[in-house]
Amino acid sequence: MNRAWIGRRGAVVLVTVGLLATAGCGSSTPTAGPAASPTAAALGGTAAAPGVTSSAGSSAATAPGEVTVTITDADGCVARPDTVPAGPVTFVVTNVDALGVTEVELVSDQRIVGERENLAPGFDSTFSARLDGGSYQVYCPGAATERRPFTVTGEAAESPGGDTAELLSKATIDYADYVDAQIEFLIEPVKELVAAIKSGDLEVAQKAYVKARPFYERIEPVAESFPKLDPAIDLRIGDVQAGTAWTGFHPIERALFDRKATKGLAPLADQLLVDVQSLQAEAKKLSAATHSGAGGGYQAFEIANGSATLLDEVLASKITGEEEAYSRIDLLDFEANVEGSLQAFATLKPALDQIDPTLVPQISAAFDKLVAALDKYRDAKAIGGWTPYDQLTAKDKKTLTDALLVVQEPLSAISAKVTN
Repeated sequence: MNRAWIGRRGAVVLVTVGLLATAGCGSSTPTAGPAASPTAAALGGTAAAPGVTSSAGSSAATAPGEVTVTITDADGCVARPDTVPAGPVTFVVTNVDALGVTEVELVSDQRIVGERENLAPGFDSTFSARLDGGSYQVYCPGAATERRPFTVTGEAAESPGGDTAELLSKATIDYADYVDAQIEFLIEPVKELVAAIKSGDLEVAQKAYVKARPFYERIEPVAESFPKLDPAIDLRIGDVQAGTAWTGFHPIERALFDRKATKGLAPLADQLLVDVQSLQAEAKKLSAATHSGAGGGYQAFEIANGSATLLDEVLASKITGEEEAYSRIDLLDFEANVEGSLQAFATLKPALDQIDPTLVPQISAAFDKLVAALDKYRDAKAIGGWTPYDQLTAKDKKTLTDALLVVQEPLSAISAKVTN
C-alpha cells in the first residue's frame, strides 16, 4: 500500500506510543458500565478497550500483583502499595471525588507505560502491564502533587537487544498498536456525542466533543494519510473548498459552542461516527501489515518525521488559535500533540541510543521544560481542563512558542539519523 504521509497543512506527521522495552504488553478487561460512562485513554502498547464501571461496591482488598490508585481532591493520586515485585501488575484506578484530577499515567523515562483518562468521580477502571524492575512515576496532571514515585523490585530491565533495524521495527509495531487503541477509545465519546445530539442535551454533547478531541489529535497523522477521511472528519471552515459540504467535528463544534444548539446536527453526527469507524478499519489494515512484516505498514522514518512535525502542527494551528475556533479548547489539542510527539521520540529512544546517544538527553530535557511550561495553563474549572485560548496573553503565547522551538530544533535531526 503506497501512502503519502502529507497532511492537508503540508506536514508529514506521525505520532506513536507503546510499551517500554522494560515493560511487556499491557491489557485491560472490558466490563459493562453505565451508558454514559467516561472513555478511558489508551494503554501504551497492545491494549483492549477499557472497562469503566461505577465504583460503588468495589472491593478494598488488594490482591497479589494488584495496585489500587485512588484519586481524591485532597490528595490527588495515591498508589497502594507503591512498591511491587517485577511481573504482571494490574492497576485498579478509582476516582472518589476529584473533578480536576481525572487522569492517571504510569511513566518511566518519559514513556507512558499505561494510562487512564476522563475518569469521572464515582467511576473506576483498570489497566495491566508486565513490569521489569526499575523506577517509575504515577503521574496525575493537575494534582497538588503531580508525580509520585513507584518502584518495581527485582531484576532490572536489560538494555534492548538486537541491532538497530530490529529496534526500529519494534517501534513501528508499538505505533500500530497505539493507533488501534486510540481509535477504539475515540469511538466511544463519538457515540456519546451522537446520542446527546439526538436527545437535545447540549451540555452532554459539549462534554462528549471535548472528550473525543485528544484521541483524534493523537492519531490525526494516520487520518491524514487517507485523503478522503481526514477532510470529512476534521476540516476547519477556512479549508473548505467552494461547492463542497463541511462535515466532521468542526461544524458540530460551531453549533454546540457558538450557536449553543443541537438542532439539525443528527445527520452530521451520524456521518462523523461512520467516518471514524471507516478510519478504524483502514488503520487496522496498516496494523496487520506492520505486525506481519509483509510490507505496506508503518515505517520508522515516518515516526521520526512525525515526532518533529507534530510540533509544526502545534505552531501552525494550535498556538494561533485556529483549530478550536468556537470551543477555545486549543490547549487541550496542544497537549495531545505534544504528548504524541514525546511518545514518538520515546519509542525511538532504544534505536537512537545506538545511532546517536548525544541527542537523547538533550531532547528529553527540552521536552521536560515544554511540558512544565504547558502545565501552568491547566484549569480544572474550564471545559477540557485547560485555560481557554482566548484568555491567553501575547506573553503566554510567546512563552509556549519559545518552549516548542527549543524542542523542535534537536528533534528535527532524528529523522535523518533514523533514515541514514
